[in-house]
Amino acid sequence: MFSNTTTPSEIRASIREEKWKSLTSGLAPRYTQANLVILPKEQAFDFLRFCLANPKPCPLIEVTDPGSPEPIQTARGADLRVDVPRYRVYRAGNLVAEPFNILPYWQEDLVSFLLGCSFTFEQALLEAGLPVRGLEENGKFSAYITNIACTPIGIFRGPLVVTMRPMTPAQAIKAVQITSRFSWSHGAPIHIGDPKGIGISTLNKPDYGQPVEILPGETPVFWACGITPQAVALESAVELMITHSPGHMFITDVTNDELLLG
Repeated sequence: MFSNTTTPSEIRASIREEKWKSLTSGLAPRYTQANLVILPKEQAFDFLRFCLANPKPCPLIEVTDPGSPEPIQTARGADLRVDVPRYRVYRAGNLVAEPFNILPYWQEDLVSFLLGCSFTFEQALLEAGLPVRGLEENGKFSAYITNIACTPIGIFRGPLVVTMRPMTPAQAIKAVQITSRFSWSHGAPIHIGDPKGIGISTLNKPDYGQPVEILPGETPVFWACGITPQAVALESAVELMITHSPGHMFITDVTNDELLLG
């Protein structure tokens, strides 16, 4: 449906019209994708502090004004209530809905946070000749809850979530070098090798997404993931948190090169 030359605004228009309801991995590959977290103003300052204390899973790209669904710094004219393919609504630590827009849930005190996403650096991996198995398997992604605790701030506490991409050891070294430049999109991996070292008992049953094939000679490589706030919402019993549905990201108008250059 989309080509590599389709603009982010064209993709968002299709999402807004609910013509595209699927994963965003591989879409607009030269543009930054973002995780979304929306909270009432009362909890927003503590969540901002949580992001600053946990920059690997929660690298901040933009914070909106209370009541405004427009991310004016990264996608002027966009609407965070309708420009994500699918959302999740959490209330009191429970997932209560997965709508295609959040207009019925919108409140005038809501603050939106855009956090970096590892989908962003996948194009750089591909250009370096490294495998991105999820893209090879029709846009899949695999994410897992670890036994690594985030730094707690206020009511916000919970485990770190990671994404996994299999590579050979030599490819993993190259991937570390490439992704370390993408600090706003989780940066370098947090773990390479035995998943049990970070509390993952099996790779065949990810907590989010679908398993991808690991070929002979490959080892799992794990990056911090912006799904982490959703695990935090469940553990912290946050009164209200609205997020993207895993893998269904917000696509900004900011190119990867723009962020690399600061």
